[in-house]
Amino acid sequence: MDARVSELFGSASGHGSGGSQGSTSNHKPGNGNGVVSKKTGAKNKKARTRFPRNFKPSNNTPYLPPEVRLMLIYELKLVNPTQNRFEHLATQMKWRLQEGRGEAVYQIGVEDNGMLVGLSEEDMRASLKTLHRLAEKVGADIAVLREREVEYDSDVPRKIAEVLIRKVPDDQQFLDLRVAVLGNVDSGKSTLLGVLTQGELDNGRGRARLNLFRHLHEIQTGRTSSISFEILGFNSKGEVVNYSESRTAEEICESASKMITFIDLAGHHKYLKTTIFGLTSYCPDFAMLVVSANNGIAGTTREHLGLAMALKVPIFIVISKVDLCTRATVERTVRQLERVLKQPGCNKVPMVVGSTDDAVTAAQQFAQSPSITPIFTLSSVTGESLDILKVFFNIIPPLSNSKEQEELMQQLTEFQVDEIYTVPEVGTVVGGTLYSGICREGDHLVVGPTELGQFHKLTVGSIQRNRSACRVLRAGQAATLALGNFDRSLLRKGMVMVSPEMDPTICWMFEAEIVLLFHAKTFHKGFQVTVHIGNVRQTATVEAVYGKEELRTGEKAVVLFKFIKHPEYLKVGAKLLFREGVTKGIGHVTNLQPISYHHQHFPGQDEKA
Repeated sequence: MDARVSELFGSASGHGSGGSQGSTSNHKPGNGNGVVSKKTGAKNKKARTRFPRNFKPSNNTPYLPPEVRLMLIYELKLVNPTQNRFEHLATQMKWRLQEGRGEAVYQIGVEDNGMLVGLSEEDMRASLKTLHRLAEKVGADIAVLREREVEYDSDVPRKIAEVLIRKVPDDQQFLDLRVAVLGNVDSGKSTLLGVLTQGELDNGRGRARLNLFRHLHEIQTGRTSSISFEILGFNSKGEVVNYSESRTAEEICESASKMITFIDLAGHHKYLKTTIFGLTSYCPDFAMLVVSANNGIAGTTREHLGLAMALKVPIFIVISKVDLCTRATVERTVRQLERVLKQPGCNKVPMVVGSTDDAVTAAQQFAQSPSITPIFTLSSVTGESLDILKVFFNIIPPLSNSKEQEELMQQLTEFQVDEIYTVPEVGTVVGGTLYSGICREGDHLVVGPTELGQFHKLTVGSIQRNRSACRVLRAGQAATLALGNFDRSLLRKGMVMVSPEMDPTICWMFEAEIVLLFHAKTFHKGFQVTVHIGNVRQTATVEAVYGKEELRTGEKAVVLFKFIKHPEYLKVGAKLLFREGVTKGIGHVTNLQPISYHHQHFPGQDEKA
């Protein structure tokens, strides 16, 4: 890419595709590829900006690459549009926000072919004013991410601007992204989350992390052993909303348009099964690998990086504790990470982020290409570069668009049970993720499978998202559901709550195509491993290795597994991860051997399985 383009906006912003003023009137949603078709007609020629006589695009005129995904719109000029034109632009913005799940990015001063034309100061002010009016009309706010001057053979200085449009939240439907926090023990994961969510810097002795711990032994040792959740909100103007100004999670949810839910996972090798469960069960959108600047790549860092890559979770890296080290030590840690990321097994493109501009570019490229890996260097004690990380979280777009979410919502309800609680005066409560469909208060579902492969009827009471009441739960959202006086002993982690119309596939045995990542000796029939498939975590025995007697490190095969405790609800194509001691492997489910006697047997909750 041209170096001048990199200096301006890095790469084509990864938020999506759109068109300039000259082409937006012909944009038609739904060509199936996520790229909007463009046609140029006579009306478009009138709408195009006429360049000044002394303006001549030269051969080295910088271009942004073609628009590749939805939610990014190239607009050349928005100066005093006619009423019809204004209404059309408002309709287009409304559709863009809907496609981008409440977010869109406008590039002002850029032709629809990506040419960086730029606008004069007066035209830029007028265009931003029009954009503000458009946003008000559709119930959104605007925030200028950055402005840049473009050098041309022109006497008048010209600028381009990048503007974030974000919907003002209504009916609690804020954009929610889940970020799994990985890293070695003592790398500063919980402290960083405490600083981000509480709004107060750490004192250097871990004060910021105390609110995140759930158990006494965690406070005493300073080490996370369980999965905890913390939230960081951004309002429609891109400003941070956290506990520094809001007393409760409900207040944060009410004022936030975008919510980052951090899943704080354990770093110690002793709690590896908990970390794997958090990665497979909670379906994180992204993973944040925290590395201590003074220790570098140590302990479970490589293992956590490998887990995120095996599960195809996009990952970015935060180097913490830079206040404890010299600049040379920090740079050495960065070089060490770059070497690991560029290795053949990783094939990542590291991108060191050192400024707000870098953070905007990194967020857009990161969502566009899974190989891009942003690297941040910061301190939770001095606050150095914390604002840059917040800008990154504010800009980063969702990986799925609204069309994909709509398709999931139209399917039958399926809720994965990850946590089970008993709450005084409420009764049994389950926490987890709604994989598909829609769930409302009062819905009648069935939960299972039991040891006999049966499902029990239940009724959903109240619903809470991020500790605040919620009326409707949509596909992809995490929440807790109150089940009233439902018998807790009938529940376990790994179960699913599904619509009674669904005929769930329950199996003791399943086939999977696996790759053996590491094994000290040989992997053969009769070997027992702990299998992780989504929210399912259970020991299984290898019943057969098809086509081979045994497997060695790096080899592939189709293997037949059998659960040893109880049958599970599985789907063909689900990602699989198994481990036992130093043995590790990944793969996907290829075939199920369903059991038949559970078919359509839904006993009441008082009937014992």
